[in-house]
Amino acid sequence: MILAGILFAVTLLFVIWQPRGLQIGTTAVIGAVAAVVLGVVSLNDVMTVTGIVWDATLAFIGIIILSMVLDEIGFFEWAALKMVRLSRGNGHLMFVYVLLLGAVVAAFFANDGAALILTPILLAKMKHLKLSPIALFAFVMAGGFIGDSASNPLVISNLTNIVTAGYFDIGFWEYAREMFLPNAVSIVASIVVLWLYFRKDIPTRIDTDTLVSPESVIKNRTMFRLSWWFLGLLMVGYFIGDHYHLPVSLFALGGALIFLAIAARYKAVKPIMTIKAAPWQVVWFSIGLYVVVYGLKNAGLTDIVASWITALSTQGESTAIIGTGFLAAGLSSVMNNMPTIMIMDIAIDQVGYAGNEALVYANILGSNLGPKMTPIGSLATLLWLHVLAQKGVKIGWGEYMKVGLVITPPVLLAALVGLLW
Repeated sequence: MILAGILFAVTLLFVIWQPRGLQIGTTAVIGAVAAVVLGVVSLNDVMTVTGIVWDATLAFIGIIILSMVLDEIGFFEWAALKMVRLSRGNGHLMFVYVLLLGAVVAAFFANDGAALILTPILLAKMKHLKLSPIALFAFVMAGGFIGDSASNPLVISNLTNIVTAGYFDIGFWEYAREMFLPNAVSIVASIVVLWLYFRKDIPTRIDTDTLVSPESVIKNRTMFRLSWWFLGLLMVGYFIGDHYHLPVSLFALGGALIFLAIAARYKAVKPIMTIKAAPWQVVWFSIGLYVVVYGLKNAGLTDIVASWITALSTQGESTAIIGTGFLAAGLSSVMNNMPTIMIMDIAIDQVGYAGNEALVYANILGSNLGPKMTPIGSLATLLWLHVLAQKGVKIGWGEYMKVGLVITPPVLLAALVGLLW
């Protein structure tokens, strides 16, 4: 346990630190190789982990490629300008509309898509509107928070969702049905709590007359019109795939490649450049870090977590669901939600999935919302901070946690209560 724990801590430290330009995937793979060499995991364990995460990682790559193509044709910038103009210069309405846009993007293009694609667009618009540093911080922090807190409604909304749905063989429709209300409650609670926290920092009036019209940012009108039909058909495809028990990645990645080919046909993108720019490091990060985490499982950590979940289950359904959600949140905030979701999934499986289905969804809510308490809690937050730093906006850990530790618990509690309903 000590060796596995030290190896995990060092790997996570290097993932965050990224010394000498080492990317997150490379660092995680180095940690995985070290785990095999040191005997913490076996080659069979590596194959087991790959079998668990391959669908999730390929689906994630597909979602990001699709997002990148839509971004190239101006889809997200058009949506951002639409929401900003819809506020008619009312700062508080704009704040709410930006959060609603973030929730929609997170639902259909994953929380990482919101961090990578939507964040720089909204940041550019907020700077163009000449918001004060305090107001800019409010919009940026709120946008980053909603990306994770609203990433629960669909299997494709978060990498953790795909991993868990695959692990427990949860269908696309079954997942969406169970998580609709908790996600709706999470969005409403997020907007209310974020507005209450930042209301004094939001300007009453914002001059939006200097912004260009939404239609002017569309770079390829044929592809823009086609994208609405394609996204609708893709959603139908997910449900068809669910009926025939097909992997999510078949539609997420397959659909993205088809859309990329169509965009190339209309000269909207350069396909080779788009594929090269896709975050392939996330694939190696997922597999590498999960291999390292599997060493913790072999060392007995999942047995310990399973005993905690069993103890919570003896206290009644409400205590079990809320307790499991906050347990996942606490672990995610200190050891990242990617390893947490695997440890918790295995622990819940050990307790017994049948009859404990609600604990699986509580785990997802905790692993998706809990990471917002610390900067290292999720890959999406790390990507979000990296994107902001590249744009000249640096948020310190203390500054981040001052907000995250206050906002996250009440929103998570509201979402878990929604799950109980």
